[in-house]
Amino acid sequence: MDKPVYLDWAATAPLCKEAADAMAPYLQAGVDGLVAGNGNANSLYEVGRTAFRALEQAREDIARSIKARPDEVTFTSGATEADNAALFGIVDAAMARAEQEGDHECVPQIVVSSIEHDAVLKAAETLGHWGAQVTYVEPDSSGHITPDALEEVLTDRVLLVSIMAVNNEVGSVMDIPALAAVAHKAGALFHVDATQAFGKIPVSVKEWGVDALSISSHKIGGPKGMGALYVKARTPFTAQIVGGGQESGRRSGTQNAMGAVGFSAAVRASLANLDENAQRLRALRDECYARLLDNPKVKAAVSVEPGTTAFAPHVVNVLVGGMESETLILQLDRRGFCVSGGSACSSHSLDPSHVLKAIGISRDDALGSLRVSLGNATTAEEIDAFIEAFNDVVG
Repeated sequence: MDKPVYLDWAATAPLCKEAADAMAPYLQAGVDGLVAGNGNANSLYEVGRTAFRALEQAREDIARSIKARPDEVTFTSGATEADNAALFGIVDAAMARAEQEGDHECVPQIVVSSIEHDAVLKAAETLGHWGAQVTYVEPDSSGHITPDALEEVLTDRVLLVSIMAVNNEVGSVMDIPALAAVAHKAGALFHVDATQAFGKIPVSVKEWGVDALSISSHKIGGPKGMGALYVKARTPFTAQIVGGGQESGRRSGTQNAMGAVGFSAAVRASLANLDENAQRLRALRDECYARLLDNPKVKAAVSVEPGTTAFAPHVVNVLVGGMESETLILQLDRRGFCVSGGSACSSHSLDPSHVLKAIGISRDDALGSLRVSLGNATTAEEIDAFIEAFNDVVG
């Protein structure tokens, strides 16, 4: 190929043209930039009101995309902050309510899956250090959290359940409506990290029946440093970043109007042909799996049947015998291909993936994991070139 081939869309998506065009006016210097909408959205004069209108239009667009109300959407610095805020904010509010009701010995109980992103796992771990009781629900061998598995670990004292919609390493798609129903039956609130689902499969807080949901901008071609947290109206929530009371008091700090506008533009672009894109990516995913598995040194991390919707359309994960992820990544990089060994957020760790460990893959096999993730710009020609380079490296 005459240019690098990007096959790590689950880590981040290239900035899409729609987002770049939407943000361009905000990149003007001086007063011109302020007039274009880059003022402080909390100021009363017209420059501030212009920024406020842009911010609120973006909020409305993003809320509509997940079937929420605009006042239920809080802008954050990304999905990591949204995940942290969901866990800390909901548990904090629930504990405050228990204290007010005279339950001074209430021990907060939360349930998370063992295959969550570290943004959820580390937040749960922190809550554990603060005295919460954290229970982990395990996946089956395909990387799915089943309603039965969740029901087994729930008690009527659990305050919050947090389970991702799509696993970022193996692509397993969870039955969120069923999981949320199980949590609600036990009296718990339900948060979903929809970072890998948003823009790839339909996401609806109404159809899913969730109380909180996290999404990210840069995963769908928007700017980095932007995300959003949905918190259903009347759900107990205590702000974790305090100050001037912006975002209706849920997240203080002067808002990034430019980032919100770019995020909104990326949302519109990614959802414009969602079903068609998903179908095309699913075909590329299946082709990539089939051709990788032709190599006798390769086996799939999970069994993905052709055409299945039980796995995300954009994630491929294989195990390469006798090689380590780092070697594969660097050798493929030398040939102009960008792939990963799993979550990009833990790419500097020498430990095998916690996700692969949880689904029963041995340490030796997990150390040879390779994740290929596809995006709207991925072509069949790029997959052809990648397979050729991969076989060259492994050979």
